[in-house]
Amino acid sequence: MATIPTDRSPDSTMAFLRGGYRFISARCERYGTDIFQTRLLLEPTICLRGRPAAELFHDADRFVREGAMPTRAQRTLTGRGGVQGLDGETHRDRKAMLMSLMTPTAVRHLGQLFADEWQARIAAWELGGPVTLHPEAASMLTRAVCAWAGVPLSAGEQDRRTAQLQAMIDSAPAVGPRHWRGRLGRLRAERWAGDLVQRVRAGSLRVPEGSALRVIAEHRDLQGQPLPHRIAAVELLNVLRPTVAVARFVVFAALALHDHPAWRQRVRDSDDVTEQFVQEIRRYYPFFPVAAARVRRAFDWQGYHFPRGRRVLLDLYGTDHHPALWPEPELFRPERFAGWRGDPFALVPQGGGGHLTGHRCAGEWITIELLKRAVTLLTGAMRYDVPPQDLALDLSRMPALPASGFVVTDVRRTG
Repeated sequence: MATIPTDRSPDSTMAFLRGGYRFISARCERYGTDIFQTRLLLEPTICLRGRPAAELFHDADRFVREGAMPTRAQRTLTGRGGVQGLDGETHRDRKAMLMSLMTPTAVRHLGQLFADEWQARIAAWELGGPVTLHPEAASMLTRAVCAWAGVPLSAGEQDRRTAQLQAMIDSAPAVGPRHWRGRLGRLRAERWAGDLVQRVRAGSLRVPEGSALRVIAEHRDLQGQPLPHRIAAVELLNVLRPTVAVARFVVFAALALHDHPAWRQRVRDSDDVTEQFVQEIRRYYPFFPVAAARVRRAFDWQGYHFPRGRRVLLDLYGTDHHPALWPEPELFRPERFAGWRGDPFALVPQGGGGHLTGHRCAGEWITIELLKRAVTLLTGAMRYDVPPQDLALDLSRMPALPASGFVVTDVRRTG
């Protein structure tokens, strides 16, 4: 039996926080392998990257999600008791509830709501000074997804809800004030979402049939019981929060168009090219760094032993940049997706495996739709200038974003 290479540090937590998205890949390259073990938060942890690793990691017979995600991430990013930490029949039931929201018609409707919000904002951008795209995109996405989900959102509270959702997204791997802002945002948002669920159940708040709020509020579990209102709140936020997180991809789309201006005309001319461009954005730019699981029962794989209960991290960013999967992975090349038929274990920015039974993000189709709308709007609905600013991506910061948030000036409507 081969021995898994071991990182030399007695604990790699601080190295992980400093290394960010490159932590796992840098060590895989150092040891000449796609697997190594270390200690994170003082706990033995196996780290993996690559397609075979992604396929292994998403084998529900070998891994479970319960107890894998650190508590600090549950208290900020995901919440406790949500679909991300479930397994078996309970996970499949909860995932089916969320997937029922992702019909093609519903996804297109959310895309149109986002596009309408964007079109409405252009007039204000034309009259104002510099526009920072990231907070603008987050605000537009909050309004769009709340309208889509049946969540009432008054003009006076939209900034507060956007800030709470943004704090959750920004805080999971952080320490200090960023982390505490995320915990406070999570606490207040869960109270708000839980109150909405209870009002729907009491009949004092009427929301459209088929909307996320109503589906979650009325869902019955495998025992025929409604979800506890706190868990229902977590799942409602599991619809709202990831949608608002797409604001980062919107910034990356603008950054890609700025760095590769020849693609502006290409995406205007072809829906297929727009799709390729969007998929390359999802592959190339940093989004989720890793996914976590625990070994269900001891097994051997490729000559390595995985003990029962051992925590395992799959390097999502490293898999999306693995040279065995993606030739010249550090080059932005949308044409690599021409004729691409999809591979659930190769392109994994939002997790891998199947949507219905696995832990691949239920909102992946929403992400693609919103990104396609954003690319179309950036290239066809407006013109703008990009002044000098810091557009570098610091891969040691998770989640990553250009320090400037992507500022544009002299916005002009063209569509």
